[in-house]
Amino acid sequence: MAVKRPARAKAAPARPKAPAAVGVAGRRARSLARRLAVQALYQLQLNPRPLADLQRQFAADPESDRADLDYFTELIAAIAPQRETLDARLALLCEIPPAELDPIEHAVLWLGLHELTSCPELPYRVALAEAVQLAKQFGATDGHKFVNAVLDRAARELRTTEYGQPAAP
Repeated sequence: MAVKRPARAKAAPARPKAPAAVGVAGRRARSLARRLAVQALYQLQLNPRPLADLQRQFAADPESDRADLDYFTELIAAIAPQRETLDARLALLCEIPPAELDPIEHAVLWLGLHELTSCPELPYRVALAEAVQLAKQFGATDGHKFVNAVLDRAARELRTTEYGQPAAP
């Protein structure tokens, strides 16, 4: 006796996609690039080494196949030599001296601050959300709250016109 499959419900019409510069796969690839960059910046704090070695190491990581390696390389190449400048700005934004920050939160703050200052095409809310997510994933229990507060202050200063606007639907 053949088993009848239940009739399939008609699929809802596909929702029109919002125009975006980067698709879903591209956003995931960038998120993974950020994740690898935070790991590399963390490692750089604990075990300083040439950037080329870090890039080779993380390019060999199994997760790098899904990551935007060009963006990862851009991030590391831009952030690593600017750590002192980023720390000077962080010193103005938070009550904890940069040298005393947890290495994970420190790396996440460098990343978020870099994206706020150097990536004007990236909405500040995206930079904050990505940084907070990384802090939740890798940082101390409430480290994400600290990261959010510091980067929110930075966004208020660095993205004055964008900061006061309501979120896009």
